[in-house]
Amino acid sequence: MQDYDVALKNLLTKPGSLLLETLTGTSGIRWLNVELPKVRNPRRDLLGETPDRRLIGIEIESQRRPRLGFHIGEYQYSTAVRYGRMPRQIVLYIGRSTKPLPNRFEDEYNRLEWRVVDIRDLDGEALLASPILGDNVASVLTRLGSQAGTVRRVIEKIGSRNDEERAEALAGLAILAGLRQLTDEVNKEAKKMLSEREILKNAVFGPPYREGRERGLAEGEAKGEVKGQAKLILRQLEKRFGDVAPRLRKRLAAMESEELTELGVRALDVQHVEDLFVG
Repeated sequence: MQDYDVALKNLLTKPGSLLLETLTGTSGIRWLNVELPKVRNPRRDLLGETPDRRLIGIEIESQRRPRLGFHIGEYQYSTAVRYGRMPRQIVLYIGRSTKPLPNRFEDEYNRLEWRVVDIRDLDGEALLASPILGDNVASVLTRLGSQAGTVRRVIEKIGSRNDEERAEALAGLAILAGLRQLTDEVNKEAKKMLSEREILKNAVFGPPYREGRERGLAEGEAKGEVKGQAKLILRQLEKRFGDVAPRLRKRLAAMESEELTELGVRALDVQHVEDLFVG
């Protein structure tokens, strides 16, 4: 399953989701098992039941899937076989193409219709104003997401929550931002809010960033260890030989860890400090 599917399903199933209510026109949906017992075992994205026992199916699409009508039909009829009711079908389109998805399938013997909702047509301001954090994150997929400052406003909403909510929301935002080419903007704004430790732990920063930062920190720690090693050896030399000339201090500071280790061993045998730096 695509990451964006997981992220959107997580947002849609949050209690009180304005996005879900906008799509379905109802609230209080009870989510059902989406495994459909057929030979191919098709799996829906989301299947829910309203308080009045109507079924609602939601499929999340980021591009035009070939033979979408066949897939929808398979989901619809498999669901009907299992639950004895045909669900109302909604397709939530989150891709970048402006070409609309089909909303019906029809041939000589069959006719099937479903509702297509392009998330860009939803009210981004309403989602951003919602008290539900998932709605705030989803607002970047609406047309509001193309406006300067939207990512910053979403990040500010996330920043006001506790660590667990913030981590989950940032992870979802990182995934969805890629659908609108907002990853760099999300990274920039998130780094203003998070500590270095949180940056490395959080999914909002992709593997290249995390690996680069972790590598950089590791290199920094290694350099710090070498510097400390050089400082310790300098103190040992001063204790044995007295003041060490500035030019020798400079050479000592430029040495790598292995060189410093070797120099420390040789310092036990030489009679003059200059002998350590011959060659």
